Amino acid sequence: QVQLVESGGGLVQPGGSLRLSCAASGRIFSINDMGWYRQAPGKQRDLVARITTGGSTNYADSVKGRFTISRDNVKNTVYLQMNSLKPEDTAIYYCKIQYVNVWYREYDVWGQGTQVTVSS
Repeated sequence: QVQLVESGGGLVQPGGSLRLSCAASGRIFSINDMGWYRQAPGKQRDLVARITTGGSTNYADSVKGRFTISRDNVKNTVYLQMNSLKPEDTAIYYCKIQYVNVWYREYDVWGQGTQVTVSS
């Protein structure tokens, strides 16, 4: 079984920065896409950023130029560096990975979520 452990959320003032981490562990043969999503109260869960195995990235328009996604394939970890945070970035942030297990079957798995609150 594969598990994701997220960390790095918290309370920050507008204009501040946070770095989220999401580490995968378990019977993993390889990891394909890794991504971050967020869900604000009363809203649907939306893609924030995604990174492929080769390092290609895409971002939601609302975070372009402020957030940066990266990955460490040795540590099976994905990061989200968030700068110039705004109150509208407040949400629960979830990571998701697509992985291939040791029996060569592909699955998606979600992290437990970490709260990010941007407020003065």
